[in-house]
Amino acid sequence: MAKDPVKDDKNVKDLKDSKSAKSGKSFQNKTTAKITQKKNIRKKKKIKVVEHTRSSGLIFSNRELGWLNFNLRVLAEVEDANNPLLERLKFLSISSSNLDEFFMKRVGGLKRHVAYGISAKSSDGQTPEMQLQMIMKKLPSMLKRQKESSEILIKELKKEGCEIVAYKDLKDSEKKFVKDFFNLNIFPILTPLSVDPGHPFPFISNLSTSLGVSLINPNNDDEKLFARVKIPRVINQWVSVDGSKKVVHLIDIIQAHLQELFPSMKVTGNVLFRVSRNADSDREEEDVEDLLAMIEEELRQRRFAEIVRLELGHCSDPWLKEFLLSQLELKEEDVFTMPQEFDLTDFTLLAQMLNWDKHKYPSWSPVVPAHLSDTTLTIFDAIKRQDILLHHPFESFSSSVERLIRDAAADPDVLAIKMTLYRTGDNSPFIKALIEAAELGKQVVCLIELKARFDEERNIYWAQELENAGVHVVYGVVGLKTHAKTSLIVRRESDRVRCYAHIGTGNYNSSTSRFYTDLGLLTCDERITGELVEFFNYLTGKSLKQDYQHLILAPVNMFNKMKEFIQRERDHAKAGRPSLIIAKFNNMEENDISLALYEASQNKVPINLIVRGFCCIKPHIKGVSESINVQSTLGRFLEHSRVFYFRNGKENPLDGDFFIGSADWMYRNLHARVEAITPIYDKVAKEKLWSMLQLYWNDTKQTWIMRADGAYEKKTKNHAEHANGVQSELMRLASVQQHYTEDDLVKEERE
Repeated sequence: MAKDPVKDDKNVKDLKDSKSAKSGKSFQNKTTAKITQKKNIRKKKKIKVVEHTRSSGLIFSNRELGWLNFNLRVLAEVEDANNPLLERLKFLSISSSNLDEFFMKRVGGLKRHVAYGISAKSSDGQTPEMQLQMIMKKLPSMLKRQKESSEILIKELKKEGCEIVAYKDLKDSEKKFVKDFFNLNIFPILTPLSVDPGHPFPFISNLSTSLGVSLINPNNDDEKLFARVKIPRVINQWVSVDGSKKVVHLIDIIQAHLQELFPSMKVTGNVLFRVSRNADSDREEEDVEDLLAMIEEELRQRRFAEIVRLELGHCSDPWLKEFLLSQLELKEEDVFTMPQEFDLTDFTLLAQMLNWDKHKYPSWSPVVPAHLSDTTLTIFDAIKRQDILLHHPFESFSSSVERLIRDAAADPDVLAIKMTLYRTGDNSPFIKALIEAAELGKQVVCLIELKARFDEERNIYWAQELENAGVHVVYGVVGLKTHAKTSLIVRRESDRVRCYAHIGTGNYNSSTSRFYTDLGLLTCDERITGELVEFFNYLTGKSLKQDYQHLILAPVNMFNKMKEFIQRERDHAKAGRPSLIIAKFNNMEENDISLALYEASQNKVPINLIVRGFCCIKPHIKGVSESINVQSTLGRFLEHSRVFYFRNGKENPLDGDFFIGSADWMYRNLHARVEAITPIYDKVAKEKLWSMLQLYWNDTKQTWIMRADGAYEKKTKNHAEHANGVQSELMRLASVQQHYTEDDLVKEERE
C-alpha cells in the first residue's frame, strides 16, 4: 500500500486526513477565483480553469518527473568539462545508481498500485497509470544522455592515458595475457547454470549482472538451450592489460571465453542482462514486539520481489530475449537498453583504480570547530560556554559529534546516554562507544530504526550486538520510522545533574559525514535538553506529551507549527512588517504546506526555497506564486542539511527565527515519521546560519533555478565572486577561521 497518502480533493474518501484535504480544496477554490478574476475571462473559461485547478496540475509539479529532473542535473555534472575527469566518472555512476533506486522504490510502488487497483491521484492529479506513462516517456532521453556521456568520458580517459578496449581489439600478445589471467583468476569463480528439465530457471537476484548464453548440443542441434553466467563482484571489474595503459572490463573477458565454460557445446549467442526488483513494501505493523522478525522476513521476501525492470545489452541471438521475457514473466515495456556493456556504477571502481590526483577534487580535511579546538577544555566545558553550531563536512564530525559520544562513554560522571540511529554504517565508532558505556555500567538507550530502507540488515546486526552488550535497544513507535538525529547525555556535575544534547540534520555515520553537507547543534540549553528528555520518553515509553514549546517534533506538532510559521509571515506582510521565508532541504511534497506558501506569496511574502531534489511546488505562477523562488544546488558534496528561517516581522533579519533538523517538507516527514527540529537561540550560531544561507542563495556556480513549468536552468553567472561555487567558498572560509584540521588530530593521536 502507499506510504504517503495523496491529498487530492477528488479522492478524499481514500484519505485518512480528510480535514487537511478539505482545507487544501478550500484554498484551491480561493486561488482559482483570484486567477479568473485577474484574467477577466468569460464564464465558460472560468469553469475550465476551476476544473484544471482542482486537478492540481496548474499549481503542483509531478514528484516522479521532479526526481527525474534532479537526476538530469546530476548528469549535467558529468557533462560539465570544468569538473575533474574522475569526479565526472563518479557522477555518472551516481546517476545510474539513482536510477536503480528510482525503479526499485518509485516505479515499483506505482506498479504495485496499478496491480492492487489503487487509483488515488498524485498532487498534480495523475493516476498511477498516467505517472508510469510519463516516466516511460521521459526515460529514453536520460538513457541516451547517459550513453553519450559514457562515450565522451571513455574518449577523455584515453587522452589521459587509460584506454578502455574491447578484448577483440587487443594484440595477440595482449590476448594471451588476458587469457592467462582469465584461466588463473576468473574461470575458477564462474558457475554457469543451465536450464533444462532437471535444472529450473535460476533465481536472478536484484541488481546482479549476468550473461545469458544460448547453446546447441552438436548431437541434437534442433534444440536450443539457455545458460546463465553471473558476473562475480568479488574481483575487480577492470583488468589492466599487462602493465599497459589499456583496461578491459571483466564482462568482456568472460564473453570472449564463454566457449571454455561449455566444452563440446556450441555457443550461438549471448546477452548481458540485469534485473531490478521492487523494494516498495506493503507490510503492516501490528505489534512492535514482532518488528524484528517482520523486518527479517521482509528482507528474505525482497530477494524474490517482482521484477520492475530488465536491462539488456547487445543481444547476438534474438531467441535469448524472448526466453528471458518468458521465464521472467515480463513484457516488452519492462525492457531497457543498457547504456554500456557493463554497469555504469563500475565507473566509480575505475576512478578508484586510476587514482589520478590531478583529475580529482583537491583533497579536503575538515577543520576542528573553533569552539572545540582548545585542548584544555573538555567537550562539556566547551558546550557550557555557548551553543556550538556544526557544519559538516567543512567542520570535523569526528572531533565534534563522535568526540561527544566517545568522551561521554569514558567519562565517569556521565550517568546515561540516549541516541537515535538511522543509518550508522559499518565499523561505527558510535556502536563501539555505546557498548563501552554499557560495559562501564552507564544507562544506555539506543533506538535503532530497523526500517531504514536498504540498511535493514546492517541495523538488525547492530541491534543484536548492542543488546548482547547490555544496551537497552528499542525499535521506535509502531507504524512510524524514526528519522530524528538526536543524542542526549546525562552528566553528574558538582552542583547538579546536567543534560547535553546533539540534534542534527544527518545520520550518525562517519563515512557519509565526509561527503554529505549537514548541520548539528551541541547544546546544554535546558529549554532544549528538557524537552529532549521528554522526546526520548515518547520514543521508548508511551508518553503522549503534546505541549512542546521549543522542539518541533513529528508527528506531534511539526505540521501545525510549520503552517503557523508560514501564516505568521503572511500576517506580517499584510500588516506591512518585514517578512521572509527561507527553507533548505532535500525534497518538497506536502500539499497543505505548499498551499500555505501560495497564500503567503499572494500576500507578497518573499519565499526562497533551496531544494536539492524534487519540488512539487510551482514558482512564478501569476497571481499564485509570484514571490516564490526555487533553487537547487549540486556539487562535490551531497547537499543534505535542513534549515528553516522565518523573519517574524523583525527589522534585523538576524533576530528572526532559525531552525535545523531532520525533516523535509514532505508528507512522510511531517505525518508518517518521527522527526526532530530544534530552534537556534545562540546569536553567533544564527549569524553563521544566515551567512551560510546567503552564500547558497547567491551562488552562481553550482545552482539551478526552477521555472514555473517544473524544468530547471543553470543559474546565470553575473559576477566573479565565489567563482568556484558555494561549497568551495565554505571550505575556504572554514580554513581561514581554523587551521587545525581533522588530519592534524589524527597525527596527534598517533604521536
